[in-house]
Amino acid sequence: MSSTKKVETRQESDTLGPMEVPMDRYYGAQTMRCLINFRIGGEEERMPRQIIQAMGILKKAAAETNQEFGLDPKLSTAISNAADDVISGKLYDEGHFPLPIWQTGSGTQSNMNSNEVIGNRAIELLGGRIGTKDPVHPNDHVNKSQSSNDTFPSAIHIAVATALTKDLRPAVTALRDSLQAKSNEWKDIIKIGRTHTQDAVPLTLGQEFSGYAQQLTNGLQRIDAVLPRVYQLALGGTAVGTGLNTRRGFAEKCVKRIAQLSGLPFVVAPNFFEALACRDAMVEVHGALNVLAVSLMKVTNDIRFLGSGPRCGLGELFLPENEPGSSIMPGKVNPTQCEAMTMICAQVMGNHVAVSVGGANGHFELNVFKPLIASNVLRSIKLLADGCISFNCNCVKGIKPNKEKLAKIVNESLMLVTALNPHIGYDKSAQIAKAAHKNGTTLKVEALNAGISEKDFNEWVRPEKMLGPS
Repeated sequence: MSSTKKVETRQESDTLGPMEVPMDRYYGAQTMRCLINFRIGGEEERMPRQIIQAMGILKKAAAETNQEFGLDPKLSTAISNAADDVISGKLYDEGHFPLPIWQTGSGTQSNMNSNEVIGNRAIELLGGRIGTKDPVHPNDHVNKSQSSNDTFPSAIHIAVATALTKDLRPAVTALRDSLQAKSNEWKDIIKIGRTHTQDAVPLTLGQEFSGYAQQLTNGLQRIDAVLPRVYQLALGGTAVGTGLNTRRGFAEKCVKRIAQLSGLPFVVAPNFFEALACRDAMVEVHGALNVLAVSLMKVTNDIRFLGSGPRCGLGELFLPENEPGSSIMPGKVNPTQCEAMTMICAQVMGNHVAVSVGGANGHFELNVFKPLIASNVLRSIKLLADGCISFNCNCVKGIKPNKEKLAKIVNESLMLVTALNPHIGYDKSAQIAKAAHKNGTTLKVEALNAGISEKDFNEWVRPEKMLGPS
């Protein structure tokens, strides 16, 4: 028989009574109740690390601000120092923040998890006995002038703003710059265009890639456009937006300190009732992420198809050969980076549905889908940022043009007939193209059969003259 090692515990209490809590954990009774009541999802469904770190920033700023409003400096300093261990991620990694995303929709249990952990760590720093709530109380001191209803949405905004500016923007910018570099490098390589997946008039490979680069430039501008709303924090609204149990000036001073600690220009929300009752800013953020996913799906699929082959596909691009592609077909290499990116895009589009549903469920004075919204927004940011880095480094930078194939396809295209329109008209040009297709000949052969001189044909049908307005 196997024996299970008994976990040493201490007794802590909340308003519902006593609870046994692991001795080696800083969290208290409320966190323990949540762990028991919400056994959902396992380790991979924990509240995101970024949210907890953001909560640490907020609690540190609140403690320092509360000192200005009468909190004992000794307690304020201890809370601030304890919060540093949350901001660093140390206490998250050590398992002191075990709660799942799937809890109360306001994030109250994670706010109390933060209050309990910081409170007990502060007690320890002051030489006290953890679990006694003396001399630091999780509600009276760590949560002073706050409510879960204004702290948790503020933590979401801090975490999302940080992820957008420090992770996603640099990754998208680097990918955009690589696509633009390819566009510049290939500005003179003429290829055939395609509309409806059918042959169209020529353009350059550089022009084609310039469109991809512009899509990402637009994506970056969309991110920048939503940031002002993300920088608005609900802190100071407390329970329903009225600011009950806080002090005049607390919100402004605390948010200013959060801005200093994070290095981002956070401000007090202009209307606390909006800031608590809805998550429109997060839905807007994910709207920008959704458009970015749509753009990346289009760009990545184009590159995937342009690199199809090597013998029987379009074969206009050589994609980097990163790994073997088949367990049964020797020598096969697949566009794996494209496949990974398109899967990421599909996941982000799915996350957008969840965020939209969550955002629509703000009932009266409080939205209660906050953990769902926050986790999906942060997950989408992480996937898109990592995906852009991977796709850029392992695919885009190594793409090379198949110049021979590009030139061959241009010369074989029937849509060069469009150059004849100004000279002989649309209908006669169409007859020449149809004849060439039916007879398996070239445009030139059928144009000469239709009475056009070779000199005129050579002068009129020149792909390099078809790349822009005349």
